[in-house]
Amino acid sequence: MDNRLAFLQTVAPFNTLPHDVLAGVADLLQEVVHPRQVLLYQQDASKLRHLDIVVEGAYETFFYDSQQHKRLPEVYGPGTCYGGMSILLNKKRSLRTVVAGKGTRVLQLPRREFRALCLAYESFFHYFTARYGERMLDEEYAHFVKPAGPPSDNFLVADQLFSRRIETLEVRELVTSPATEPIFAVARRMAAAKVSCLFVTEPATGAILGYCTDITLRDSVIARQLDAARPVRDVVATPVVSISSTAYVYEAILLMFQTKTRYLLVERGGEYVGFLSRNKLLSDLAQSPFMFIQAVKLAQGTPELKRRWEMVPDIVNQLLSRGVRPEIVNQVISTVADTIALRVIENVLAVQGPAPARFVFMVLGSEGRQEQTLVTDQDNAIIYEDKANEQREVVRAWFLRFAEAVSDELNHIGLHFCTGGFMAKNPKWTHSLSHWKRNYQQWMSDSSPETVMQMATFFDCRYLYGDQPLMQELQEFLRQELARPLDRFLFYMAKNALQYEPPLTFFRGFRTFEQEGHKVFDLKKTMSPIVDLVRVYALKNQVFSTNTGERLAELRERGVFREQEYQELLQAYYYLMGMRLKKQARQLIDDRTAPTNYLDPKTLTQVEQVTLKEIFKVIGDFQLKIKVGFTKTL
Repeated sequence: MDNRLAFLQTVAPFNTLPHDVLAGVADLLQEVVHPRQVLLYQQDASKLRHLDIVVEGAYETFFYDSQQHKRLPEVYGPGTCYGGMSILLNKKRSLRTVVAGKGTRVLQLPRREFRALCLAYESFFHYFTARYGERMLDEEYAHFVKPAGPPSDNFLVADQLFSRRIETLEVRELVTSPATEPIFAVARRMAAAKVSCLFVTEPATGAILGYCTDITLRDSVIARQLDAARPVRDVVATPVVSISSTAYVYEAILLMFQTKTRYLLVERGGEYVGFLSRNKLLSDLAQSPFMFIQAVKLAQGTPELKRRWEMVPDIVNQLLSRGVRPEIVNQVISTVADTIALRVIENVLAVQGPAPARFVFMVLGSEGRQEQTLVTDQDNAIIYEDKANEQREVVRAWFLRFAEAVSDELNHIGLHFCTGGFMAKNPKWTHSLSHWKRNYQQWMSDSSPETVMQMATFFDCRYLYGDQPLMQELQEFLRQELARPLDRFLFYMAKNALQYEPPLTFFRGFRTFEQEGHKVFDLKKTMSPIVDLVRVYALKNQVFSTNTGERLAELRERGVFREQEYQELLQAYYYLMGMRLKKQARQLIDDRTAPTNYLDPKTLTQVEQVTLKEIFKVIGDFQLKIKVGFTKTL
């Protein structure tokens, strides 16, 4: 389309935006042509990544009922938008099923930029919310639309986003270079500082003339085959745009659209104190856990990593309140923890220098299974390659210093030391590959309650950083060891899974103990038999997935568990996990107390109590199966 700007001026609600903002929006649009009758979105399933503006053809939209009949068909023709209500009010899921009509051509506006416009222009935002409200007055329409979360949970109607000032944000530190510096030297400076934007200054006065970005280097230097020895002044990008630290966040977003800049200098007291990146700013404002994880990746230094980790309970609470499955919430927590650990490892390596040998930093236990909760600590270990005798002590000493630095930093951030000592900083759990092979061999041949507990922890290990082939070699060794007769080993593993009995009395009441004046039971210990018994079957059948749900699925595929057994165990485990996560989040957010795994049955509804009792019966039945299958006794 030759004149996107003219077209946008005919499309509601874009025709309400100022001309200069609309010009910036036009540059962001991507044109897409759809084949006829192709399915574009499925109702309440497909995630929308952009707002679609129909230019030619049409979107045929409708709801499917339970019999797959089309209900409430509606056509979106040229000059109409689809996806606004879905993005804002249905957790980004398409409200309707959408099929492309003949000759359909659309312009797509990325979701983040669409949300930013809604933040900046109230009338633009209310166009979509008002339409949603009108539609929901139709009883049949409302029947097919799943209810959204309460307004306070919605990204765009949170008052804090309109009242938050830039001074509450962590602005990025300025990296500068004089205009006379060669382009290649500027690129090296950017690489050393790990920044994608560097500000160019006037050598005599220090005044900022413009900026140089990764895109500048790509488009103005590499693409044009420009001599990299030329001064950076020749490729500097403009304009230089600044904003006061006392301005509101939405004003910064508005200014970025108006000036078509991705970077804003932040001014305080007549001096530049840092800058804002549009991508990072929009990421910070989004409540999507995936955008939150991206923000963790972009975190600058330990204080910001610590602040991000402290935000996790709020993320967990939002996800659970919106009906996200507990197993997904587990993975979000684990992914955030992984991302933080990776940043810490990279930072420590930057300080200590390159490792003297190839190595793997692995995570264990609940973190290894990607089943972390908000009561979590460090569980990790290190494998490094074998070295010649004269180098062994030097190499080992380096890795122990490295492990201690990583563990101390993680502890400072909030991922606390493991009370059981299962950490790489413990000399028992940082070893060469050959030593780790001997460990696994000993645990399986000299089986005892203590070695079984160690094997259980280290069977749930997962690669995090380093040379993955080292870990693959260790797993291949373990596979060979598990192929040998292991009756005694499996006997003790089974005994470990039977240590804890579900807290259900003979008369189907709850077996509790006293904790701070309340009768409670331990949710973590209640879940442990499921983790343990699934691990026993995984070991016996050489299933090397670490996640309990994935292990269950693979064991079902191999015929170890029947479909009904699989469903019962899966539902039981994740029902308990959801209850545990929700309780911990509320303790942190509402009570401002350290989270625990203790639950008072009196705080549960009648339905929850009945459900728990049925779950305890399921666990008891499977423990009986383990007694018969592995210990040959009732």
